[in-house]
Amino acid sequence: MLLYWYKRVLLENYATFRGRARRSEYWYFVLGNIILAILAYLIDNLFGLNFDEDAGGPLYLIVLLGTIIPTIAVMIRRLHDVGKSGVFFLVWFIPIVGPIWLLVLLLTEGNTGRNQYGNDPKKHNYEINEIGLE
Repeated sequence: MLLYWYKRVLLENYATFRGRARRSEYWYFVLGNIILAILAYLIDNLFGLNFDEDAGGPLYLIVLLGTIIPTIAVMIRRLHDVGKSGVFFLVWFIPIVGPIWLLVLLLTEGNTGRNQYGNDPKKHNYEINEIGLE
């Protein structure tokens, strides 16, 4: 499951800022990023490639830089799923309250059915739900 969602975000939706992302897509991607960053850090440590003591090395830096865009993209799609604009990710920069509010939004179940950002990612029968709406 982890590999499926991680691959889906990195390979299929690398820089896709439109649409919606389920909670599982977002949180499995976050978990995959944490695991990958820890592995990169440990490999850099093992081979003595760290830039400074207790700092990552080149592999760790590549992982961090290579996942910035998909991390922001999947977060914006996750916010779209709860009916919020992607600009809401900037709430992170509000001291103390911002990260907590953003975490609550990211943990909240998405809107049921279609919203202004697209179809419900949990529903697989979009055509049936769209009949008679136009």
